[in-house]
Amino acid sequence: MKKLLRQFFDNMEPKARKNKYLYTTFQAFHTFLFVPNHVTRNGSHIRDGMDIKRLMVHVVIAMQLALLFGMYNIGHWHYAAYGEYVGLAEGIIPKFLFGFFQLLPVIIVAHVVGLGIEFFFAANRGGEVEEGFLVTGMLIPLIMPPDIPLWMVAVATAFAVILAKEAFGGTGQNILNVALASRVFVFFAYPTFISGDTCWITWDTNILHRLFGLGAKVAEYGPESSAVVQGFSGATPLGLAASGLQTGDQTLQGLDAITHQFSWWEMFFGFIPGSVGETSAFLIILGAVFLLVTRIASWRIMLSMFAGAVFVGLVFNFMGLNAFLQVPWYYQLVMGSFFFAMAFMATDPVTAAHTNEGKIVYGFMIGVMGMIIRVLNPAYPEGWMLAILLMNVFAPTFDHIFIQKNIKKRLARG
Repeated sequence: MKKLLRQFFDNMEPKARKNKYLYTTFQAFHTFLFVPNHVTRNGSHIRDGMDIKRLMVHVVIAMQLALLFGMYNIGHWHYAAYGEYVGLAEGIIPKFLFGFFQLLPVIIVAHVVGLGIEFFFAANRGGEVEEGFLVTGMLIPLIMPPDIPLWMVAVATAFAVILAKEAFGGTGQNILNVALASRVFVFFAYPTFISGDTCWITWDTNILHRLFGLGAKVAEYGPESSAVVQGFSGATPLGLAASGLQTGDQTLQGLDAITHQFSWWEMFFGFIPGSVGETSAFLIILGAVFLLVTRIASWRIMLSMFAGAVFVGLVFNFMGLNAFLQVPWYYQLVMGSFFFAMAFMATDPVTAAHTNEGKIVYGFMIGVMGMIIRVLNPAYPEGWMLAILLMNVFAPTFDHIFIQKNIKKRLARG
């Protein structure tokens, strides 16, 4: 079968070369199905047999646990809002199916728009469609609210691919993380869709309900619906820490507001509202371990980012000027997207620092800046997205400093 497929592509190549768009399509399928037939087998700089496609596939595999859990979590919080399948082990199949049908269109739109733009640029440059969007196309749905409008996904993806990637020359030449650029676009262009408490709950029915009648049996959906369970807030732990929680005649602040709704273990395992793939620290850590074992991601970036976040968290706990600063650092790590940012965003091999020393400074500064933005910025109770993009800009500077330092050391040795 493999031989026949190889023969088919060999026969098709001369015909495909007659049209640049047809040839780009041919190359895309050829690259997807086959590994390169030219490899370097010896030399002083050979590290392993990893190519771009295998690298990207490894990252996609590492995200699958967070993706599958995210689908379940979408359904869980939708049903919980209306008092159905409230227990974590209740209605697992309906919850997962609801989340699957809610997220699938987002994944499709992100890939169609992103790959379509990359195809257009690749054809006009006379190049190939690179595999880099395999990861970006999965990251974009995972960092968005579960009920984000599809047209907004399309616009954000187009913005990120064109301005954060293709404008710099395509895969491997961009200085900003493309997936994060899409989220930044949504946050600043349409802030009501990605900020606030209730945007992390999917209120509207979807195709699963329309076809099979599964889910809350009400005609009116939304946070103000009479069908919503009384006292259900839909707030994320970060929203609770930043804004507090009104309970009867008192307002809980900081850690009290968080623990009134969620335990540390619930946040660690991910049973909280939030972005689709960012809630389960446990499953994300498993994915991070996979990336570390396969040597896809840098342990220096992960460890230094963890150290930077813990350091600033301890400083804030010592200062204790307000309720948010008093939230223990080990709560700060599990009640947002810290681990997702550490495992899949900060370690992007293109936009991160490349020298060993640069990676340590790069990761540490992301941890420091992310915690500062999260706690001290009243408009946005999360900071890893902005911190990573800021350090993306400074990563070449870190590398330059340490490269020049090493050059001076060698020259001094004579």
